[in-house]
Amino acid sequence: MKKAIYIFSSGELKRKDNTLYLETEDRKNYIPVENTSEIYIFGEVNINKRFLEFASQNQIIIHFFNHYDYYVGSFYPREFLNSGYMILKQAEYYLDKEKRLTIAREFVRGAVKNILQVIRYYINRGKDLVKIDERIRELEGRIDDFNEIDELMAIEGNIRECYYSSFDKILQNQDFKFCKRTTRPPKNNLNSLISFGNSMIYTIVLSEIYKTHLDPRIGFLHATNFRRFTLNLDVAEIFKPIIVDRVILTLIGRKVITKDDFEQDSEGLIIKEKAKREFIKELEEKLSTTFKHRQIGKNVSYRRLIRLELYKLEKHLMGEQEYSAFVAGW
Repeated sequence: MKKAIYIFSSGELKRKDNTLYLETEDRKNYIPVENTSEIYIFGEVNINKRFLEFASQNQIIIHFFNHYDYYVGSFYPREFLNSGYMILKQAEYYLDKEKRLTIAREFVRGAVKNILQVIRYYINRGKDLVKIDERIRELEGRIDDFNEIDELMAIEGNIRECYYSSFDKILQNQDFKFCKRTTRPPKNNLNSLISFGNSMIYTIVLSEIYKTHLDPRIGFLHATNFRRFTLNLDVAEIFKPIIVDRVILTLIGRKVITKDDFEQDSEGLIIKEKAKREFIKELEEKLSTTFKHRQIGKNVSYRRLIRLELYKLEKHLMGEQEYSAFVAGW
């Protein structure tokens, strides 16, 4: 099975014979190309055109992050499975206001249902989250009232802000106070972890889109524009609570990541390399965890679950089956 490769050190990544070769200050190692699905680069890594051509031939996506772990962009190999038919269908549904709203509402509805599952999990463990649960359910009941995408995104933002406030009650850790959502740069430790985790799930979904016929440039909740991928942002909304947030709550709860794993520099807060490695390790474990899928009756991993969600969207766009977002049962 192919795996994701994460590079935190600085050095040179190149093609050597018919495989990948990474050389850093402390090590030199070969990376089997046939086992590599995508590469996440956090360090200062030099690459050349010969390497990119080789990566493209082997359908390897490369995601780049800057010094502050902000997603910079991806090297996306020449279209692999994209189909003209599916691009036209995506455009048709995007341009038709009602069709676009139907899909966008389902993304928000799925995200909120999964948020409520996380809240319910901690209520069952004695956390005082009943009022937050009630407030989120109240906001959820208004999703169908809005007929504009901007309004839908606003209600989704309100729900998520309310949900993040529950982290203070769940964690009860002064070193990871939420206060409010801040980005670029995040203002505190918890916001740094949320931003890092969200960047990771956006790129993971992007990698899975690449293996389908869908075009990542045409989203439905997030506006399609000239600059970026948006479908991955839409689909990631569904999975943030049950993948990213659970990883964050686990790592802080077990004290695997502490306040000492962050440092301030002139432009913002930086997560130290050790903490990023721990985060990725827990995230990969979560993505490879399997469970019995209720609809298909088989064991699937969380990573596979993301791909299945994309297949469901394809069926909706082809008029075969109405799209219904995944909702966790635990």
